[in-house]
Amino acid sequence: MMILLTGGSKCGKSGIAETILSDFTGLKFYIATMQPYGRDAREAIARHHKMREGKGFSTIERYTDLAGLTLPQECGILLECMGNLCANEMFAKDGISDPIPPILRGISHLRKIAGLLVIVTNEVGADGIRYSPETMQYIRNLGIINKKLAERSDVVIECVAGIPLIRKGEKPCCIP
Repeated sequence: MMILLTGGSKCGKSGIAETILSDFTGLKFYIATMQPYGRDAREAIARHHKMREGKGFSTIERYTDLAGLTLPQECGILLECMGNLCANEMFAKDGISDPIPPILRGISHLRKIAGLLVIVTNEVGADGIRYSPETMQYIRNLGIINKKLAERSDVVIECVAGIPLIRKGEKPCCIP
């Protein structure tokens, strides 16, 4: 099963994603995509590690190339977050690369492995502001990725102010 959680920044997506995986009885992996650039990022990563303590996750820091990741069959996977992964893939090489094919290949790979795959993403294109051409391309790419992930997901949940709104599929039983 694949579940996509989307919404704005700091709206409760991560907590809901962890709740969904809380009842998963197999091995659980948290694939973290935030690269530790600068003090703020390192502090956020440390805070996230502390928040996951005791929840049964093994954390894997993976910034690109999800298709190259080896994990046990039928494990639970929480991938956080697609926004970081998109930027990492897009700007990993000299110049700007198309992040869509490697990300979709990586998600297909994880879906074949996972008993439960939960993906956290962000809504970044709703503010209506024009940014630099590179940022606008990032917003377009993430929008395309989110659309394709929503099409492929069994369940899509939009989180608004901590409230999970089911947009596709059945509400997971662990969500109040």
